[in-house]
Amino acid sequence: MTLTDIQQKFVLHWGEMGSRWGINRTVAQIHALLFVSDRPLNADDIAATLSVARSNVSTSLRELQGWGIVQVVPMLGERKDHFTTQADVWEMLLAVLDERKKREIDPTLTVLRECVMEAKDAGPSEKHTHDRLSDLLELVEAMSGWYGQVRSLPRPMLVRFMKMGSKLRKLLGG
Repeated sequence: MTLTDIQQKFVLHWGEMGSRWGINRTVAQIHALLFVSDRPLNADDIAATLSVARSNVSTSLRELQGWGIVQVVPMLGERKDHFTTQADVWEMLLAVLDERKKREIDPTLTVLRECVMEAKDAGPSEKHTHDRLSDLLELVEAMSGWYGQVRSLPRPMLVRFMKMGSKLRKLLGG
């Protein structure tokens, strides 16, 4: 596949942003390539287009499948797996947010809860630590609860909610 200048610009930028978000640059570039591609691609096509090792492509595709944003698509008459990405940007966003919560927020909540209990049991010598971690736990639990409530909104309502911006401030009296 030959990329247009616009596609190449997007793929390179998405790779850069991915690395800033803690995602491997090649993983992000493959996601971007599949997102802008007008057809499903096999791993060899991806490797050739991005000039990366085939093994790196395979590993990256597995990671993207784990995130739920890349799928294998059967192609009539083809023996190789072909891949595509979620075309619906809202579904893609929600899949990424769900996975980040599962990988980052949920384990943090578990450790914070353990640390708060241990600091409480340790007595007065850990009061400062207990108080600080309790505040942080309260914040992260509130964020997680808010995310769960927002995530359960029907999609049209979620879209309207996100587009409200500063109107929310007026609605809440701020």
